[in-house]
Amino acid sequence: MKLENVYGKARAGGRLTREEGLALLKHGELLDLAESANEVRFRINPDPHVTFVIDTNPNYSNVCTIDCIFCAFYRHPGDEGEYTYSVDHMIAKFKESAAKGATTVLLQGGVNPALPLDYYIEMVERTVKEVPQIHPHFFSTSEVLGMAEVSRLTVPEVLKRLWDAGLRTIPGGGAEILSDRVKKKISSRKGTSADWLSVMREAHRLGYKSTATMMYGHLEQDEDIIEHLEVVRALQDEYHGFTAFVPWSFKPGNTPLEKIIPHYATPTRYLQMIALSRLYLDNVPHIQASWFSEGKKTGQIALHFGADDFGGTLQEENVHAAANFVNTTNTGECIQMIHDAGFVAAQRDTLYRILKTYPPPAEAA
Repeated sequence: MKLENVYGKARAGGRLTREEGLALLKHGELLDLAESANEVRFRINPDPHVTFVIDTNPNYSNVCTIDCIFCAFYRHPGDEGEYTYSVDHMIAKFKESAAKGATTVLLQGGVNPALPLDYYIEMVERTVKEVPQIHPHFFSTSEVLGMAEVSRLTVPEVLKRLWDAGLRTIPGGGAEILSDRVKKKISSRKGTSADWLSVMREAHRLGYKSTATMMYGHLEQDEDIIEHLEVVRALQDEYHGFTAFVPWSFKPGNTPLEKIIPHYATPTRYLQMIALSRLYLDNVPHIQASWFSEGKKTGQIALHFGADDFGGTLQEENVHAAANFVNTTNTGECIQMIHDAGFVAAQRDTLYRILKTYPPPAEAA
C-alpha cells in the first residue's frame, strides 16, 4: 500500500478503510500526516477561525461504584473525601460561572446509585430556568446508564425525561477506547463499547448533539485506535449527532493503572491522533485540540495538524487535577494562544455557533 495514495484519497474527500487508517498510524510520517490533515481541515472548515468556548467543568459528586483503573477522581460511598452536592449548591456555582462569562457548563459526576432520577431532572430544569445564560452540557453515557438502572427505566425513557427537562447536548465522556478487549482491562464494570454507542445512538435519534471522545495512551494497540474511529464514524453516518471529536492522553497520576503505565503519552503521539482523526472521521465537523490535557504549546501545534477548535477555558476542572495534572488559562490567554498559532480566534457556543470573533491585532487595526 502506497501511503501517498492514501493521503491523496483523504485529501480528495475519499473515505479511508481500516487498513488504510492503520497504515497511516503505523507508518505515516508526522509532517506528511500534518500536511494532509491540515488540507482536509480547511476543506471542511474553510475559515481561518479556531473556535473556543467559555466554560467550566464542575462535578456534583465523586461517589462512584464502577472502579475504572484509569481514574483518580472517584471515591466509594463512605470513603474519606467523598461528596455529593445538592442541586441548590450546583445552581449557585452555575450562577457564579455565568457571572464570569461562561456560556456552557460541562457537568459530570460519578455513577452514584444513591441519587434518584429526580435529582438529575431537577438539575436540568433549574439550570434552564434559573441560569438561562448557561447551556447545560450534562451527564456522560455512564451516568445515563446508571440513571436507567436506579430508576428502572430504559435508556430512551431516561433520555426523553432529560430532554423534556431541557437538556439538548451530552458530553462524550466514558468512551475511553471503544474496543472491548481494552475495556475489559481498564473499566470492566463500566459496560461495553456497545453500551456507550447505544446511549449515543438513542440520544442522537431523539435530537441530542454530543461530542465523541477518545482517551489513549494506556493499554490499547494501534488496531484499537482504528476500531474506535471506525465505530464513531459508523454511528455518525446514522444521525450526524456528533459535533466534534476530542482525543486526549491518559494521565496516570494517583490511578491504579499508574503502576503499569507510569508515563504520559508523548506530544508526537498526540499530534498523530489529531491528524489521523481528521483524516479518518470524514463526517465529523470538528476536531478539538487541547491546551489543557496536552499542554499549551502542543495544543497550539495541533492546530496545524487538522484541529479547528481549542476547547474551553475551563474555569473549574477536578478530574485531571486528581491525577496531579493541572493547566489553567483564561479567555484572554486562550485568544492570544490562537492568534500566536496564526489563526483568528472565535468564541463559540456548545453547538459550534460562532458568538464573537477576535481578529489578531494587526488585522483589527
